[in-house]
Amino acid sequence: MDKRFEPHARLAAVIFLVIGCFFVLRPFLPAMLFAVCVSISSWPLYLLLLGRVKGRRNLAAAIMTASLVLVIVLPLVLVTYNLADNVARIYEQARLALDEGALHPPAWLADIPLIGDTIDGYIRRIIGDREELLNLGKNMLEPARHFLTSGGIVLGSGVAQTSLAVFVSFFLYRDGQLLRTALLNGSARIIGDSAPGVALTISRTIRGVMYGLLGTALAQALVAVVGFLIAGVPAVALLGIATFVLSLVPVGPPLVWGGAAIWLFNGGQTGWGIFMLVWGALLISGVDNVVKPLLISRGSSLPFLLVLLGVLGGVLAFGFVGIFIGPTLLAVLYSLLQTWTLGVTTVPQGKDSLSDQKT
Repeated sequence: MDKRFEPHARLAAVIFLVIGCFFVLRPFLPAMLFAVCVSISSWPLYLLLLGRVKGRRNLAAAIMTASLVLVIVLPLVLVTYNLADNVARIYEQARLALDEGALHPPAWLADIPLIGDTIDGYIRRIIGDREELLNLGKNMLEPARHFLTSGGIVLGSGVAQTSLAVFVSFFLYRDGQLLRTALLNGSARIIGDSAPGVALTISRTIRGVMYGLLGTALAQALVAVVGFLIAGVPAVALLGIATFVLSLVPVGPPLVWGGAAIWLFNGGQTGWGIFMLVWGALLISGVDNVVKPLLISRGSSLPFLLVLLGVLGGVLAFGFVGIFIGPTLLAVLYSLLQTWTLGVTTVPQGKDSLSDQKT
């Protein structure tokens, strides 16, 4: 072979190898990206733990992995299991009531100010006309089934993806220093002396997005728990975990506090039901509307529109973990474009990123 074509042949071989590896790893790509985000965000905590266990990387990585199981995987499993169990129970109760002809609007419905009598009369009219009730049920059955099925698939895939991500995180923690060195050497060959600054920008951006999403979820869960305690709603701990998990999904928390309000109305506690609706709409959902864009934008300088598109697009592209991956990828790209287009170079200082921390 002519030596002139040898570089092209090597380049073609590398390209085909990269494409082949991509197709092999594509099913696991969302979990791997999520693991990278989690590892970078919690790297300072890992370094602190590594110092406490006298440099034993396997032990420190195992403790961090077990902590991620308790913080991420276990709550998601509990919420998924209880949601599936409650949906099945509600469906069976509604079906039995419909078959026995015992279906009627709850007594608290008529007590709702202004609109209660109108809604109660409309529901009684529909229930009294069995043909109209069946038509309404047929029209609502397919959308409801599709919604519940899609939600169950998303949560189920979320459990699988987060479990795999936690497993991958163990190796990222344990071998993080070697990976850091390899990535810095490789990026230095591609982009030159600005590689450390780019690594710092990426790590800071990832932490800003992750802290923003998780901080908002925690704030919503705490506000929701306070409201549940005031209103006397049972299973406060489980509902708080559900609020934390569902706050990562657009329009997720209203499913929790709305269900709590319905439970209060159904128990004859109309005043507390109205309180729960007001508390949920103004405070619980208000945290999502105000705190999340504020935290994410402050941590990554990412416009709110890109945050919203990142969350929605991430879910469509990667599933449940796309809630984190989508905004993170957009934030990283946006920060790098700002750095390159504005000619700003960032030099790592102190111990703020994965790229400049040493054990």
